Amino acid sequence: MSHVDPDQLALIALGASSPTPAEDEHLRTCEDCRSEEEALRRTAAVARANVSSEELERPPARVWARIADELQLAQPDEAEPAPVRSLPRETASRRRRWLLPVAAGLVLLAGAGIASWAITASRPTDLAEAVLTALPEHPGLAGTADVREDGGGTREIRVTLDGDRQDTSPGYREVWLLNSDASALISLGVLEGDSGTFTVPVDIDLDEYRVVDISVESLDGDPAHSGDSLVRGSLTFI
Repeated sequence: MSHVDPDQLALIALGASSPTPAEDEHLRTCEDCRSEEEALRRTAAVARANVSSEELERPPARVWARIADELQLAQPDEAEPAPVRSLPRETASRRRRWLLPVAAGLVLLAGAGIASWAITASRPTDLAEAVLTALPEHPGLAGTADVREDGGGTREIRVTLDGDRQDTSPGYREVWLLNSDASALISLGVLEGDSGTFTVPVDIDLDEYRVVDISVESLDGDPAHSGDSLVRGSLTFI
């Protein structure tokens, strides 16, 4: 019989089709078809493998030289490929028919892996959380704080304030990060409404500044903490 059809040969190599008796006999006697089937089997095995768990063997230069020759690709001037045996026109044409789809398939697999990694890397990561409890002067209040980091390394803290607020004095609420003994503090911004999200400065160590505080501030132009905290709680890292 003539050579096995390239499409059927690919299906046989992938295990999606069984060779007919005539094809089986041909594969045992035809070196070209048998070599193509073995190459396709190896390619399929590589595509199915978890390539992140082990390093693939680097093919010798003669393999790349042979692929470049069969696909009629230009080679760098400095390259010195090993001599390549010329293939009959029919064989070279048949090999190009399966080499191009296989190469395209591997590119798609690599692209899918990169896309999957990019999606995973862009997902925010939960870093820490805190339950904010009311100070004695403001019973009935409660709150929460959650710290997340996005794929670019930016950390954000989202705070909520719940409960019946009994203070009716004019002013505003401000969110702070304090160290353990409240001897140092950093303002994150004004809390408008019952919740808000604030960026944590890149140079702030949350291991040191792990106390979240929401205060009520007077409209007196003084940027310092008023000393009148509504709720407070310590971050617990997840």
